[in-house]
Amino acid sequence: MAKTILITGASSGIGAFVAKLFLDRGWNVGLVARRKDKLDEIAKNYDNSLCLKCDVSKEKQIENAFELMIDRFGEVNVLFNNAGIFTPQARIDQIDIKDWQKSIDVNLTGMFLSAREAFRHMKKNGGRIINNGSISAHTPREGSVPYTTTKHAITGLTKTIALDGRELNICCGQIDIGNANTEMVSNLSHSDHVVETMEVSDAAEAVWNMAQLPLSTNVLTMTIMANKMPFIGRG
Repeated sequence: MAKTILITGASSGIGAFVAKLFLDRGWNVGLVARRKDKLDEIAKNYDNSLCLKCDVSKEKQIENAFELMIDRFGEVNVLFNNAGIFTPQARIDQIDIKDWQKSIDVNLTGMFLSAREAFRHMKKNGGRIINNGSISAHTPREGSVPYTTTKHAITGLTKTIALDGRELNICCGQIDIGNANTEMVSNLSHSDHVVETMEVSDAAEAVWNMAQLPLSTNVLTMTIMANKMPFIGRG
């Protein structure tokens, strides 16, 4: 019987690559994002897909997405908790409260809501939650207070879920991805600064490797990064 994965933020970037990889390898895939037209384009011609328009910061929409997924495929074995945004770069004194709140709503509340709903459905048979952290969960980029703050918080979320899920056979791990060649990263490039990147497909393969593990084994944290990016020793 095919396993199932629900992927948030599946309409572009890492989420889209992960969705395509799992679809190609025969998993049942629930694709979640606000832009359903983008999801439909990714999942066309796949009978093992379910496209779900959803704002991850809205509690009822997340609950509904999981219910539809389970109605279609029976259960959710893995959640790739991926949806996130990067608001305009600025020093803290220049950050608009609206950008701060938007980051909290999507990057933190959205991940909490998705993980909570996955946990509820996995209590019976176990499962795996993979949270997309970031290199910024360890070391910040300049002008990134909202993003970095939320990504540090994801580390605490991951560890607590891993601890709470032990007796229920629910694994929770975090993948910290550094400079995959996505639209979000390309927007950070400036004319006087080259951002070293890696292929998005490599990050997707890392998610695949985490998802494939038996529930007796957990990768608590994984860092995968462009080899030449200034992470080790940056700052």
